Amino acid sequence: MSESNRIRVVIADDQELVRAGFAMVIGSQPDMDVVGQAGDGAQAVALAERLHPDIVLMDVRMPGTDGIEATRRIIGDDVSDNGSRAQAHVTRVIILTTFDLDEYVMSAINAGASGFLLKDTEPETLLSSIRTVFQGNAIIAPSATRRLIEKMMQDGYARGETPAPARRDVHAPTGAPAQGASGSFGTGIGGFPAPSNAPIDPSRGSDPYRDPELELLTDREREVLVEIAHGLSNQEIADKLFISLPTVKTHVAHILSKIHARDRVQAVVFAYDNELV
Repeated sequence: MSESNRIRVVIADDQELVRAGFAMVIGSQPDMDVVGQAGDGAQAVALAERLHPDIVLMDVRMPGTDGIEATRRIIGDDVSDNGSRAQAHVTRVIILTTFDLDEYVMSAINAGASGFLLKDTEPETLLSSIRTVFQGNAIIAPSATRRLIEKMMQDGYARGETPAPARRDVHAPTGAPAQGASGSFGTGIGGFPAPSNAPIDPSRGSDPYRDPELELLTDREREVLVEIAHGLSNQEIADKLFISLPTVKTHVAHILSKIHARDRVQAVVFAYDNELV
C-alpha cells in the first residue's frame, strides 16, 4: 500500500505504556502508521496542527488540556481558516477512556468526536473502528450507546413529559434550525437540532411529532435501527436477526441515507425520538 493511502494516526494519552501498547497494535497493520504521540491534550492539538493526521486516538483524563477540550480545538481548527484546511484534510478523533461515564459520552459527542471506545476494547475492534472512522463514519461503544439513551431518559427527553422538551418540527427540512425553546441538549444530540415547543397543529394528525423519514424504512430496516439504538454492533445484529454481516451493513447504509443521519449516533437519537426504543 502506498504512503498516501495509509491511515495516519496520532495517539494522545498521558501514560507512556498505554501509548506504546496502542502504537504496537496499530503499527502492525499494513494500512496504518503511527505518526505521533502526545502526553497531554495541548501536545495532541499541536501535533494535529503540524502533522494533519487522519485519526487522533484521544484519552479523556490528561493533565492540563484534557481530551475533550483538545478534541474541540482539533475539530474546530479543521473547519476554521475560511474552510481552507477543512477542504484539504479532515482529522477525526476517537475518544478512548477507561471510564464509561455519561458526561464523557455527551461531552465527546458535543466536542465533535467521531468515536467513543473504552480502553479495554479488543485490538480487532479498535483497528476496525479506526478504519470505520477514517471512511467518514462514526462509532460508539455499545455500553456507551446504552448510557447515552439512559442519559436522555433521565434528562426528560421522552415525549409527553412535563415540561415537554423541545422536539424537531417534522415539517422543517432536515437540519433546519428549530424554533422556540431549546431542549435539554441545546442544539440537539449528534447534530440533530433541538425540536420546537410550538403548539401542536391539529392538521398534522394524531402523531404530529413522528419524523416522516420513519415511513421510508422497511420493516427489516426498522428492526436493524432498533438494534443499533440498543447499542449492538453490526456483527451482533447479524447474529441476532440471523442475517449476514454484508446484509446488515447494507441495511445500515440505507437507514442512514433515508433518515438523513450522519452516523450511528444520530440514528440512535432518531430511534429514541420516534419512540422505537
